[in-house]
Amino acid sequence: MVGVEALCRWDDLERGSIPPGVFIPLAEDSGLIQSLGRWVLRESTQQLKAWHEAGHTELLMAVNLSARQFQHGAVLTQVEEALVASGINPARLELELTESVLLHDGEAVMSTLRQLKALGVKLSIDDFGTGYSSFAYLRRFKFYKIKIDQSFVRDLIDDPEDAAIVRGIISLAISLGLAVLAEGVETDAIAQRLKTLKCTYAQGYHFARPLRPEVLAAKFLSEAD
Repeated sequence: MVGVEALCRWDDLERGSIPPGVFIPLAEDSGLIQSLGRWVLRESTQQLKAWHEAGHTELLMAVNLSARQFQHGAVLTQVEEALVASGINPARLELELTESVLLHDGEAVMSTLRQLKALGVKLSIDDFGTGYSSFAYLRRFKFYKIKIDQSFVRDLIDDPEDAAIVRGIISLAISLGLAVLAEGVETDAIAQRLKTLKCTYAQGYHFARPLRPEVLAAKFLSEAD
């Protein structure tokens, strides 16, 4: 294990566990995504600091950024605040951007991306292959990683078209000198096929389901010791 992705969950006393597919759009529409995004960045970097202080200094934390955070111009300040408060090595923080982020106000986004990169953090494109803007941005900006959308990975073995897309994205990433990660890996067969295809990283239920920090540390980090 080389890193983890921060996942936001809402456990309501009356309604139970509310999935992010429900509450994230509500947070974006209501404007709460700004405070939620700031909290996620701060909590994630503080957790990473604790793991680094425990000796796991190479562990990386990936955090998703919302398009609304970019539109309101809050991302740069929020990331700077989180880095200063935690004191972590910026290179251990990976910020994931979906193609919806890249679609809005191109020059303003490019300026923010350059400033974020100047801080030393890693920048990745999430859910790659589901839109149209990413290819243009790959020509204009040096990202760290491409994340292949799980919709292509899930049927990698059984669907020749999905297999061709996955092979193509991996080949593209390698030719551009980028790392490439496959999302949604749920079986060992898919993991082994990705390894054969020279995919750099993989994540999904085959390796672990979402875990709270203390459970993850007990299950994985203690084994690393």
